[in-house]
Amino acid sequence: MPTVYNWQIRRELDYPYEHERPKKQFAMVMDLNKCIACQTCTIACKTTWTPGRGQEYMLWNNVETKPYGFYPLGWDVKLLDLLGDSQKWVDATYEGPTLFDVAPEGDTLGKWMPDEYDWAFPNVGEDEVSEPVDVGTVMETLPHLAWMFYLPRICNHCTYPACVAACPRKAIYKRPEDGIVLIDPERCEGYQECVAACPYKKSIFNAVARISQKCIGCFPKVEAGYQPQCVTTCIGRIRLQGFISPPDQVRPDNPIDFLVHVKKVALPLYPQTGLEPNVYYIPPIHVPRSFLRQMFGPGVDHALRTYERMRRGEEPELQGLLHLFGSTERISHSFRVVDGEVIGFDEHGREIVRVPLVEPYQERPHEDPALEVVRQDIP
Repeated sequence: MPTVYNWQIRRELDYPYEHERPKKQFAMVMDLNKCIACQTCTIACKTTWTPGRGQEYMLWNNVETKPYGFYPLGWDVKLLDLLGDSQKWVDATYEGPTLFDVAPEGDTLGKWMPDEYDWAFPNVGEDEVSEPVDVGTVMETLPHLAWMFYLPRICNHCTYPACVAACPRKAIYKRPEDGIVLIDPERCEGYQECVAACPYKKSIFNAVARISQKCIGCFPKVEAGYQPQCVTTCIGRIRLQGFISPPDQVRPDNPIDFLVHVKKVALPLYPQTGLEPNVYYIPPIHVPRSFLRQMFGPGVDHALRTYERMRRGEEPELQGLLHLFGSTERISHSFRVVDGEVIGFDEHGREIVRVPLVEPYQERPHEDPALEVVRQDIP
């Protein structure tokens, strides 16, 4: 079996296919400190891509409340159980088992199949905190003693996708031009091996069409230079889509590279799977770090320290880049912070958006002497 290198866990692993990184790799960053679980992203995705028969229960994008929310039920608990008690990080290197290491004899990787009933409760655990809270309780310290946060999820368009590795029909493929993972409906025979293999459960079976379907990264928009629906409709402006470079080809002016590789403030979801997922999260500052470490790996402490420095005004480039989130429908391939503004550029270096770091405001006097009136909207 070919050997590949996974930079997220800093080790080699066996993968069923020879691998060549795509020309560009689709990636997304989400700031979990700003998500309000309005589900606008979910509805935008639902109405755009899954309005058909057999897709009624499908949410290619969903937002869960952690720690008690799951879609499908218990997906991450079962993932951690599958990897077992031997999960171990030594500094930034993962020395525990990946999904490929826990594969039963004769199979490619460890997997589990959700029951049909597991998909029926996308809002389970919504807004439930980690423990009971008395009325009037005030949280005065970070992290909070009682907490919850919202986790938006799409397909991670992994570098080493479990769905690709598991499909006996080779119906799933990774596009060489942008790294988006797609299912060929003409080749798919509905074996559901991809559903069982994906640890994030983002390949979903359509019982009417008798094929599996999944998030397509809004590739028609991406091809035209626009960000996906879930990004451009986000009320909280928590998302940024772009393209990530391998660690040895980092461009500091690339927004995704800056967040992931340079500042290391955005982290992958369960990197210990070994799949090298390409959706990254800025962890929430109010959640216990032990919970965040098992979810995002050992980089949590550094990410939170960096984010706190940004909140104190000590990271002007990072602060500027976060202002680009939700500021344009176009994909920003590079950015620059200068003279109190952040500027986003397209792939040809043309300016597409310019945002001030501090919104300008005007202060009007309470009384207008020229008109001899009082402005009642100002106390």
